[in-house]
Amino acid sequence: MLSSAHDGECRGTKIVVLCGGRSAEHEISFLSAAYVVNTLRVAGFDVAVLGIERTGATMEPVRVRQALLQSESVPPEVEFPGADHWITYLLGLSPAEAVVFPVLHGPYGEDGTVQGVLEILGLPYVGAGVGASAVGMNKLYCKGILQSAGLPVLPWLACRREDWRVKAAGFAAAVEQRFGFPVFVKPANLGSSVGVSRCTSFDEIDRAVRQAFEYDEWILAEPGLTAREIEVSVLGGASPRVSVPGEIVPGDVFYSYEAKYLRNDSKLLIPAPLETGQTAEIRRLAGEVFRVLQLDGMARIDFLLDRQENRIWINEPNTIPGFTKISMFPKLWEASGLGGVELVKELIRLARYRRRSRNQLRCSR
Repeated sequence: MLSSAHDGECRGTKIVVLCGGRSAEHEISFLSAAYVVNTLRVAGFDVAVLGIERTGATMEPVRVRQALLQSESVPPEVEFPGADHWITYLLGLSPAEAVVFPVLHGPYGEDGTVQGVLEILGLPYVGAGVGASAVGMNKLYCKGILQSAGLPVLPWLACRREDWRVKAAGFAAAVEQRFGFPVFVKPANLGSSVGVSRCTSFDEIDRAVRQAFEYDEWILAEPGLTAREIEVSVLGGASPRVSVPGEIVPGDVFYSYEAKYLRNDSKLLIPAPLETGQTAEIRRLAGEVFRVLQLDGMARIDFLLDRQENRIWINEPNTIPGFTKISMFPKLWEASGLGGVELVKELIRLARYRRRSRNQLRCSR
């Protein structure tokens, strides 16, 4: 349980929710933001919502409200400030009285760019710092670091767009020779399964690569395991807490964008029906990923459990996990004894603690 002093932090604290953003996950951000905004209001915080256009400009307040209302109702007390630019509004905030809650999925929000702005402004914010956000978003960097730490990540082949234009057939042949089929082709920097394709033959690779390159300059290919999809939520800092695992049973061949957001035939099993040893190992690995990548505040760590070899693989971390009605991050914490209101309070506390710790660092010799 959290202390009554922690509850007192809600009064007089403005939480600024950033949503939208320059990403193919723009719409998903509003689904998450609606949950966050409503939960923060129930928790007693003063909430302001800033929307960011796909161009990076500030969204008109009326459009932000409309985008949130497509998900669920929004309390009338929520503020939708107008500003020449969303950074202009942030410039006027007091670090002692405000906390920023980025609900920005994908590039230009989850990749360290917005976190860098907030660090320069000296504002406390929810989630991982600049470096950890950048690494967590980039699947190539992330895999390399986890592999060097001796953690189990799937083998991969990467390709840059300029190189592929010169030797497209060579990359496809290398993928086939290394992995066989099926294989997954995906952008290196994106989430929500956007731009991800499952290829079952050589002829499908070219189309999949072209699609992935529409979203990023780097792509990667991985073997397409027959696997169970297990997810774990992590919360904290140097000594993170790990939730019970959950399992996603997709209504599609894999947990595609359509299966996540456009259909309702996928199932969430909480807790995941795992053997005791599997549960313990997945939770241990989730904590290791959090520590090795120097994550902070929150993350959802995704795993693949190979059905044939019964082997656990780390899929990827999500440093700004989804907060929609179907999202695992809040659901797993609820199943672990931490409801939505207490969860957002704890995230705000962690953001403030990290800012205080950062302020204690020397900037002179």
